[in-house]
Amino acid sequence: MKKHEKHTKLIKPEIGFFGRNEIAFLGAPCGVIKSLVDACIESITGDIKITYVDADHGSDENVSFKNNLLQDKISHKRFEKKSFSTFDQKILLSDQDMILVNGNHFEAKSQIVIIDSKKEESLKRRILQLTNVKAYVLSEGVDEVFDWLEKSPEIPLINISETDKISNLILSEIENPGLKALILTGGKSTRMGIDKSNLDYHGMPQHAYLKKTLDSLSIPTYISCRDEQKDDFDNPITDKFIGLGPYGAILTAFQEDPNAAWLVVACDLPLLKTSEFEYLVSNRNHKKIATACFNPETNFPDPLFTIWEPKAYQTLLSYLAIGYSCPRKVLINSDVELIHLSRPEVLANVNTPDEKYEIEKYFS
Repeated sequence: MKKHEKHTKLIKPEIGFFGRNEIAFLGAPCGVIKSLVDACIESITGDIKITYVDADHGSDENVSFKNNLLQDKISHKRFEKKSFSTFDQKILLSDQDMILVNGNHFEAKSQIVIIDSKKEESLKRRILQLTNVKAYVLSEGVDEVFDWLEKSPEIPLINISETDKISNLILSEIENPGLKALILTGGKSTRMGIDKSNLDYHGMPQHAYLKKTLDSLSIPTYISCRDEQKDDFDNPITDKFIGLGPYGAILTAFQEDPNAAWLVVACDLPLLKTSEFEYLVSNRNHKKIATACFNPETNFPDPLFTIWEPKAYQTLLSYLAIGYSCPRKVLINSDVELIHLSRPEVLANVNTPDEKYEIEKYFS
């Protein structure tokens, strides 16, 4: 008898209890943990988005859990709510590069363990939470790790005063997602009259030229297409968000692999060469929602030659939920890395026979 499955199985993002990158600090009084985390965040410069997750302690450090407190020390944003479900906290923190957690109250995928004799028994009770220890931090006057803790040359010992070392460890744990490419061929080419992805500007169909270019850069490449086109391509990804154009294609790619960054390129940009792809990839900022090229013709970021990071998935879905399906609008209103190409004319779209005639002059 076939087992009935109620829900479609989706590939889930690699999110822990709060975010993609998270570290719990535990083994010391909550005040010590907060002071250490504050010092680490203060020492980290740049556009890193870090949030500290703690309980609301009121006037008593050992008060039982009441509220979640999520505070972004970098941009001075503070969120308070009576309670956060496990879904709320992941959605709220989806754009953060690192989540630092008070491990006396909450778990996280990785841990930094503070060695403090006053909290040894408390730490023992949390031994099952020590699943991926990144460092042992020695409190003042402590020079060794408890003998019942796992010792390994791969787990460094750091003095609690060495804030810079702890901060550098935090930064090293911010993962750089792998990169895949998506060639957009799913449009119906109504204005052109023939399939734009099959137009020959480089001695082969345009979709094949783009794939050859991306293959030369060792980027796994997929073709975004309509369901009736899937037999025409290798590595097709058929649209699941029907009727949304490129926006739906990008969302479909993230549904296929929500843990990858996606270099999205439209099939109607025939002037793009390998050098532009190399420039885009080399200037990628994986801490932003996307790395996009400024298009002087529109005076906006161009969404169809862009690297979209995994954190963009939640943002794209959120915009769709409030009635917007324009990827350019997402870029304009989000934290993106905006780069400038030396030949911005390569961003010219070819949608009509007249535009095709004009663009072919570049190849003559």
